[in-house]
Amino acid sequence: MSATGVHSGRAPGRRFAVVGNPDNRRVTLFAEAVRAAGLPAPRVVPWPEVLRAGGAEFDDGEIVRIDSPGENADVDRLLRGVEDPTRVEGSARWYAGFTAALRTLRGGIRLDDPDDLAVLFDKRRCHAVLEAAGVPVPASPTSGPGAAPVRGWDDVRTLMREHRMPRLFVKPAHGSSASGVLAVESAGGGRIRATTSVEIGADGRLFNSLKVRRYEREGDIAAIVDTLAPDGLHLERWLPKASQQGRVADLRVVVVAGRATHAVVRTSRWPLTNLHLGGSRGDLDTARRAVEAAGARWTDLLDVCERAAACFPRTLCVGVDLLLAVGWRRAAVGEVNAFGDLLPRLTGLPGSGAEGLDTYATQVAAALLAYGGRPAD
Repeated sequence: MSATGVHSGRAPGRRFAVVGNPDNRRVTLFAEAVRAAGLPAPRVVPWPEVLRAGGAEFDDGEIVRIDSPGENADVDRLLRGVEDPTRVEGSARWYAGFTAALRTLRGGIRLDDPDDLAVLFDKRRCHAVLEAAGVPVPASPTSGPGAAPVRGWDDVRTLMREHRMPRLFVKPAHGSSASGVLAVESAGGGRIRATTSVEIGADGRLFNSLKVRRYEREGDIAAIVDTLAPDGLHLERWLPKASQQGRVADLRVVVVAGRATHAVVRTSRWPLTNLHLGGSRGDLDTARRAVEAAGARWTDLLDVCERAAACFPRTLCVGVDLLLAVGWRRAAVGEVNAFGDLLPRLTGLPGSGAEGLDTYATQVAAALLAYGGRPAD
C-alpha cells in the first residue's frame, strides 16, 4: 500500500452503486474499474428513474457514486425543460432540479456530498469558498461579500470599467463544459470581441457548438449576455496563460481522497482549452520542466489543487482546472469540477500512490480503503 492509501487490491465488504446514465462512458469506465477490483458490477440507478420516481433508496452497505446527469436528452428535458439538448439557456432550472434530486437519494455511503455539489455547481459560491480558504483564484466582482449582480450586458460593461478588467471571462453560474462561456476583450476606440462556443440561432436562441467562434459586434455579444443573465452569471479576470508549442496551456488535475493523483496539460489556440472544443493534450513532463526552470516547484502547484479539493472534504474526487500564468511561476484555480475525472487511459502521477491506475480505479481503491468490508456474493 502506498503512503496515500490508494491501491488496486481487493478489499472486503461492500458493493457499489452508481446514479448515472447507463449508456454513458463515465458509468461504463467506473463499472470496469469496480469489476477489475474483484467486486460485482455496480448497481446502476438511471437518472431518468430518479427524476421521475422522486428519488432512490440504497442499502446501508452500498457505496454510492453520483455521476454526471449530462449527455442524455431525456435527463436534459427533465432538468432544463428544453427539447434541444444543445440549447444553452435553462442552467438555473437545471441547477435547481439537480440539487433537489440529490436530496431525494436516501441511504448508502456517499462518495459525493449534496452540499458540496451544490457549491461546486455554482461558480459564484465556489469562487467565494476558495478565496475564503486562501486558495489563489482570479479576481471576481461577482462572488463573496458584496458580490455585484449581473442583470445583463450593461452591468458587465460597468464592472469591467469599475474593476479595471479590460479582459475577462463571463460564465454562466451553473454551467459546465464551457457551455455559454465568453472570453471578452476590450480595446481602444470602444472595440470589443468575445470568443465562445455559443452560436446564435436565427430566432435569437443560443446553442452550444463544437466550433469556437469570435463575435466582434457588441450587439451580438450583448444579446448573448442578456439572454444568459437571468440564469445567473459569474465574472472573472482573464489571467494571461502560459503556453506550450505556441498554444495556451492549463492543467486539469484530479484530486482523489485529498491527493493530486492525475494531471493532464490542455492546450489550445483559443482561450477555451476544453478538449471537446478542439483543445489537445500537451506534454506533462515539458510543463513540469518549464515550472522548475522558472524557479517554481511542481509540488507547490499540486498543493494548490489539493487545497482547493480540501474545501469539499465530503466529496471523494474533484477535477481542478489550474491556470498557469505566463512564465510558469504562478497559478490560480479557475474552477473545481464535480465530474472532472473523465480522462480515459491516463494513469497516476509518480509518487501519487495511483501509479498504473486510471482515475476510476483510483477512486474505487480509495473508497474500498475508506469503507472496507467483504465483497457481496
